[in-house]
Amino acid sequence: MEAKLKELVPDLASESFRLGFADDGALNSGDADAYRHMMLVSVRLDDGSWVNFSSTTLGATQHADWSVLTVTICFGVAIIVVAVLLLRWATRPLRDLAVAAERFSLDQIPKPLDETGPAEVRRAARAFNTMRERIQRLVSERMQALAAVSHDLRTPITRLRLRSELMDDEATRDLVDADLAEMEGMIDSTLEFLRGGVSSEAIRPIDIVSVIETIVDDHADQGHAVSLSGTSHGRVLGRLLALKRAFWNVIGNAVKYGTRAMVVVTETPDGLAITIEDDGPGILERDFERVFQPFVRLEESRGRDTGGSGLGLTIARAVVLAHGGEIALANRPEGGLRVTITLPRLAQPEQQLAQVIAGDPVLPHGPTVHTASHSAST
Repeated sequence: MEAKLKELVPDLASESFRLGFADDGALNSGDADAYRHMMLVSVRLDDGSWVNFSSTTLGATQHADWSVLTVTICFGVAIIVVAVLLLRWATRPLRDLAVAAERFSLDQIPKPLDETGPAEVRRAARAFNTMRERIQRLVSERMQALAAVSHDLRTPITRLRLRSELMDDEATRDLVDADLAEMEGMIDSTLEFLRGGVSSEAIRPIDIVSVIETIVDDHADQGHAVSLSGTSHGRVLGRLLALKRAFWNVIGNAVKYGTRAMVVVTETPDGLAITIEDDGPGILERDFERVFQPFVRLEESRGRDTGGSGLGLTIARAVVLAHGGEIALANRPEGGLRVTITLPRLAQPEQQLAQVIAGDPVLPHGPTVHTASHSAST
């Protein structure tokens, strides 16, 4: 600044012009370095007097200290890394808790969740373990009670069936036997529904086409118009009796509410698609989801021809979803109902078996349900 001023005003002699920073004593600022923001200027006039004034230097250009900036960035990155690691450590028990909740199943031995992590997470894990034990105990007690009730109900039914054989009137005997058979069917359906997925049946590879063919042949032997077409073999991984019960319910509905039933098995990129069609009346759009609810029957007469417990589709959907599949209902344009069930095909048996045992869906995506219509629930 001094050099620039002398360049502009050459008459300023060094002894008549003085410029410099204010010192700490003048500003009484201590260690604040405030003097660096003020310049003091003294100029001697021609009469020998001095003019003193000050000027701030806040507008002066200041160069960044790259070493300080680098250290600051390094500290910031280190803090972020440590924060991420701590966050992952704190949330890992929560992820384990979510996985355990998703894999929770009533038909497997419960494995206690590790109670680690922060205090709140440990408390949540302990509460989850307690809840799972209570649910397992509740279901076990309920199943024991259901087994006892089933035994107590079947005993008088068996006695009535034996007594009906002593009746001379054949027509009355047939009616009594039909009523007893209907009672046994309702008991079986209710127990199957209340079992809630608990099953001791082994998971193994199954040729689902052979299972469906057996069901179709049984209905054909009873005089029903049922046909099966499509691929001749299709292997899936699951429980044989559960899958047979599900397809028996769906095909039985098609036979019950239509004059004929058509079953078609086709291959898809992800597995198998089984389509069951009938020429029945179908249902209204507002009842699409309602038919899957337990104990719901759209036909309220409960006559011998169309009677039932209202659990057929409920059980079928539960079985299909448990095997990683989907069930979709739709009305046919020409009239009747189309039920489409998709199941993942058997691929990499060891990995797929481990997923089923662990309770994971077999398909890459989670199981979903699409509903469009149905003529009535079993």
